[in-house]
Amino acid sequence: MAETPTIVAYLKPVCGWSNSVRETFAKYQLEYEDKDIINNPDIYAEMVQKSGQPLSPCVEINGQMLADVSGEEVEAWMVENGVVESTAA
Repeated sequence: MAETPTIVAYLKPVCGWSNSVRETFAKYQLEYEDKDIINNPDIYAEMVQKSGQPLSPCVEINGQMLADVSGEEVEAWMVENGVVESTAA
């Protein structure tokens, strides 16, 4: 596996899509910064500015922004880009 990735996740506190992203990071035991876009308007504005669109979740991995993604899409991107190795777990 590559070195530990830098991950910032722009997530809602209660949301199926956001929770699927959290579960993906837990599956691979990845540390990440969980930024609350609902209770902090500045964080939401930061997400929109960085991603170029208003939908969540958005995940930034090593500077690469994945906008409006599911946990499955984040996992597929990480496997494709060598951030994690595919696991059947």
